[in-house]
Parts: sequence; C-alpha cells; structure tokens
Amino acid sequence: MSPSRLAPLQETQRRLARRRWRGLVWLTGEAEACRREALALWRESAWRAPLWIAAEPPGGIEAFHWLPAAKARTRLGGEQDLVVLDAVSGSSGFDPEAFGALAGTLRAGGLLVLMTPPDWGRHPDADYRRLADHPWRAEQLTARYLARLARLLHRDARVIRWTAGEAPCSPDLPEAPHEAPPPPAGDSDCLTPDQAEAVSRLTRLRRRRPLVLTADRGRGKTAALGIACARLLAAGETEILVTAPRPAAVAGLFEHLAALCPEGVRRDNAFEAAGRWVRFLAPDELAHLAEQGEVGGPGRLLLVDEAAAIPASLLGRWLDAFPRIAFATTVHGYEGSGRGFALRFRERLARQTPGWRECHLAEPIRWARGDPLESLTSSLLMLDAEPAAATLSAGVPIRRCLDRDILADDEPRLRALFGLLVQAHYRTTPADLRRLLDGPGVGIATLEAGRVVQGVVVSGDEGGFSADLAEQVARGERRPRGHLLAQSLAAHAGEREALTARLRRVLRIAVPAEQRRHGLGRRLLAEEVDQAHGEGIDLLGASFGGEPGLQAFWYSAGFRVVRLGLTRETATGEHALMVVRPTSPTGEALAERLQARFHRQLPGLLAFELAELEPAVMVALLAEGPTVSLDDTDRRDLDDVAFGHREPALARPAIQSLVRSRAVVGGGRQVEGLSLLAAWAFQGREATWLAARVGVSGKRGVQAWLREVVARLQDRDDGLSPDEAGR
Repeated sequence: MSPSRLAPLQETQRRLARRRWRGLVWLTGEAEACRREALALWRESAWRAPLWIAAEPPGGIEAFHWLPAAKARTRLGGEQDLVVLDAVSGSSGFDPEAFGALAGTLRAGGLLVLMTPPDWGRHPDADYRRLADHPWRAEQLTARYLARLARLLHRDARVIRWTAGEAPCSPDLPEAPHEAPPPPAGDSDCLTPDQAEAVSRLTRLRRRRPLVLTADRGRGKTAALGIACARLLAAGETEILVTAPRPAAVAGLFEHLAALCPEGVRRDNAFEAAGRWVRFLAPDELAHLAEQGEVGGPGRLLLVDEAAAIPASLLGRWLDAFPRIAFATTVHGYEGSGRGFALRFRERLARQTPGWRECHLAEPIRWARGDPLESLTSSLLMLDAEPAAATLSAGVPIRRCLDRDILADDEPRLRALFGLLVQAHYRTTPADLRRLLDGPGVGIATLEAGRVVQGVVVSGDEGGFSADLAEQVARGERRPRGHLLAQSLAAHAGEREALTARLRRVLRIAVPAEQRRHGLGRRLLAEEVDQAHGEGIDLLGASFGGEPGLQAFWYSAGFRVVRLGLTRETATGEHALMVVRPTSPTGEALAERLQARFHRQLPGLLAFELAELEPAVMVALLAEGPTVSLDDTDRRDLDDVAFGHREPALARPAIQSLVRSRAVVGGGRQVEGLSLLAAWAFQGREATWLAARVGVSGKRGVQAWLREVVARLQDRDDGLSPDEAGR
C-alpha cells in the first residue's frame, strides 16, 4: 500500500490524540484485502500495545499481539493503542462481548479497527455458531443483529469509513467539550477530583455505613479502590478482602497497589506489605467462608467491585458479615447492570444499613469527555439502553407478540424493551441483544396499554429430540448445543422425556420498577401458559438463582421446583433453581415425576451436598413437598424435647416432620425460628453456627433455644390465621 493512502487516517488519529479521544475505523472488503490494509496500518505507525483479535493469527505479527475473541477478557485491566477485530474471515465473526471489553481497554489516541465484509448484515457470520442451538446451523439463522450494527455505522458521521483498496475517509468529529477539571491539588495519585473524592471516602469507611461507588467505564473506579487499599495499609489496616465476579475485574486494583507500595509482594490473588494483606476471594469462596464465620466480624473490611454482577441476596449477607464495606459497580457496562443493582439492592441497603452513602465518578480518565468511541460502543451494544419513561395509562393492558423483523428496525422501541430487560436483571451481556433478535425459537411478548409497555417476557423453545438422541444425552454421551432446561432435567434428573417432549423456557421477564407488585408479572406468565398450551407445548419452565423472593413469585404463578444445582455458581454465589408448569397432559405427568423425584432426593442432599444452602431457600423448598402429619409417636418425642430432657438429636426424625408440616402449612412463610431449626434438623448445622445467629452462647444455650422453638412450633395454629392453619 502506498503510504499516502494512509495519510488521512494518520491525520485523523493525530486529531483524536490531541483531544484525548479514540476512534472506530470500519474497514470493509474481502477478507484478504482487509487483512492487507490492517497489516499496513499496523506496520506504518509505532504502536506500543497493538492487539489483533481473530480465530487464527495473521501472518506477520508477533504471537503475543494476537488473541482469539473468546480470550479478549484476559486483557481487561490493560491498555491498547490499536485493536484490530476480524469479523470478515470465514472462521471469525463479530463477538459482541469481545468488542465491548476491548473498546474499554483502548487508551486516548487509539484506534479500534473493525473488519467486516461489504455486505455485512445480510448473512450470519462465523460467531453465530454459538447461537445455533440444536438442530439449527449458523447459516440457517437470521442476521437482524448484524444488519442493525451496519445500519448504525452507516448513519454515524463519527465513524472512520475505509473500503479496502481505497483511502480511508475522514470522520466528522464534533466540537470538543469544555476542558476537564484539573487534577486535585495535593493528591498526586488521583487523576480527577471525582477519583480523589472516592478514595477519600473509601479510606474513611465507618461501621454500618456502606459506601456505594458508581461509574461508567474508564472513570478510574477500580484504580480508586487500589489507591485506597495502599493508603489503608499505610494507615495500619492489617487485612482487606476484595471480591468481584472474576479476578481480571480487579487487575487494575492490584496494579495501583503494587505501584504505590513498592516494598510489597504480590502472590497470585493476594498482596502483602510488611505483614499486611489485600486478598482477592471469588464470590462463591467468600460466601462459603462468611457462612462458616471464617471471614468478617468486628472491624473487618470488604471491597466489592462490579457489584451489579453479584446477586443482591449475596451482597446482603456480606452486609451482615462485614461492619465496613464498599460496593463499586459500573453503571453502563457489559458485565451486569448498575441500574438493576440500584433498584434491587438499594432497597436492601435502606433496610439493613439506612446510613449508607453514595459516590459517583463522572469524569473520564482513560480518555476525555466527548470521546466518539465511548458513545459509539454504547449505542452499538446498547450498554446505555434505558426503559421508556413511566407514564400513566388508562385501560387494561393487552398481550402483544412482537415481530422481530419489525422490532430490529424500530430502534427507539428496541432500546426501551432491552433497557427494561437490563434494568430487571443483574447479568446482561452484549451477546444477549443478539440472542434476542436472532436466537432460534425465541419469542417476545409484551403487556401494553396503548403504546406503554407494562411488561415483557422472552422465551425460547427446547426439546423435541429423538428417542435415540435423548438416551445418549441422558447417559452423558452427547451434549447438543442449547436446550439448558431440557438437557439438565434429562442428564441430572434422569427424565429422558424432558428431551423428547416440547418445552418452552422463560429466558427473561421484566416489569417496570414503578409498576411492580401489581400482578403484571403473574399476568405475563399466565398469558405464556395459555399460549404454550395452544401451541402444543408440554412444559413451561425457567431457571434462576435460588432466593426466597424469586421463589415466592414463581410459586404464586403455579410453577414447581424440579431441580436445584448442587454447587453455587461462581459468578453469582447462588444455587440454580429450575421450575416448571405443565401445559399438556404429557407435561402434567412429566412434572409430577420430576417433582416427586426431587422431593425424594431433597433430604439426603440437604444432609450432604446442600448442607450450606441458605436456610430460607430450604424452607421454601420444603413447603412445596408432600403434606406431613405428625403421629402420636412424633408428638411424644417432641414433648420430650420441648418439656423434658430428651437430647434433640435423638428426636431428629420427629423434628424434621415438625419442620416439614409447618413449612407446608405456612406455604414457605418465614415463621420465626423455622428456617434455623430446619438448618439444624436437615443440614446438621453446628452449635457454634446456630449460636451466632440466635444470639446465645455455647451448646447449652443452643439446646435451650432448640427446646423453646420446638415447643412453640408444636402449637398447631402457631400464630397463623384460621385459613392458613387449615390449608
């Protein structure tokens, strides 16, 4: 290539660098032509940290500078000045998550080069293989998502368009906004007044006054945590625990900590300086240790990064365990939703720690205000999608099944719907938008009054396997792509018919925050049941993290638990629950078998594999089980425990029956003492664990508490209304 052909692009880069901005280069053409152009750009400038993302490494670059898209997140916490993303080669495609992650690593003056075919959006690309659930093939899917990306890029004047074989076109850059505020005086470690304020607050955390730190990407949030850790260690803090969905999320924290404490030593996910420690623990490990009382306690400190990607129930347990705690989260990001966090977790904060405080970082650090790539990335991936403003609407809402062809072309409506889904869920990634538009078997339905959306549900069809394939899956010999609910029930619950039957899984359900608790969610599910019945579906199901509030919602809609994951999920810290509701006679028989098998297994699982399951979740599960009646022998054993001197362990079967009967009568309602008694009776929780939770000391205090609770729960009415007691 003639160097003069690159002159316009090099001049554009210099203009961007002067403003501390970054640019998106859209390079279109045939695969080989695009690679030649990108390699010429790669070699023409003295890039300090270039990165090429493709399924296979291109010739002519060092291996260290190449990554497959699946490993893009390994570069989180680092910085690049050139990223080439191959979405044009036959073996490569557009990976939304890689694009979102790497856009945030690009430093000021950097370029992100996106290579695509000239007809991008007309056909699915190679990355659609991840979307092609059995029996679909990638080439059979629609490409609405890619067509939308191409349409947005064509319309945006800030995009640097480059057709292979021609000179790049100069973008129409907007006027630079006002100058950023100067660095804070007297604080050489912090780059903005926002960051300095955050560090100051982090180093002054007070007991029972949690800090919530929010920011968009590139604002120095994780760096602020690292600076605060260094200052806390210097002030005498002996141990700081840090958690996040994955270690890469806090790489910047440890980098700043090492730079500010050069005498310290990093060992894997821990940093030690003069006998003082900063340690990273994954959410599942932290939850386990907190449950055992091995972390937390008076004076202890915990910093949580990317808190929006961790369930509120888990964050709430850490609130109890750690007197000093800070939650940092990205508001508009590819890893969880800060808005969902804000709506769902702040209610818990207000209940448990009404003195909590908030600090927001608005000023960008890695780039300057008005950066074109930041707003382009947010628009393309809908990172900043928000639900439509709430408006009062008269009339009864009606159900509408949305046509995805029409929805993909209606950007305002799509943004409002996706914003609603993001707001209601903790874990939303850029790839979720692609599945919404192009996933096979996906259906979208809304409740609307006029044009006001009052709820949305997204579903996906599963099952329909041949008997031979179902048998192979159940024996673990095959694992076709997709069909999470059907395959799990076959492989883990032993029901081959879960694969041969027709299942429909609720992928997402959302109601605007201001319209919740008005029955709209149950109405959405009731409409889904009717629709599934009319279309010959056998089971309607869902999978979600076990949490009493969610369990109560699904139970109230007529769903039954049929499976519980044996281990906590690493990123969420929760056990996954699967629920179903039959929509055909075949489904009814299948659901009954699944439910019976689950409740037959449950006591044994609680004693071993699920010995650390949250007690409130356990009681809600027991409430769904078969009705248990106390016989005369049970009542005599319970009397001997409550009013005599019988060792409670020797009456465990009777106490288990008591717990089951009260759980069923109360419909899982949290009767005082019931969940902790269940933890002792079914999970074998130790006396020290119980003593810490009921506020007594020693084994003798626990024994007295057990006797008191057994005595109280023996009362058939137990404070329940006559209707509840007779249910």
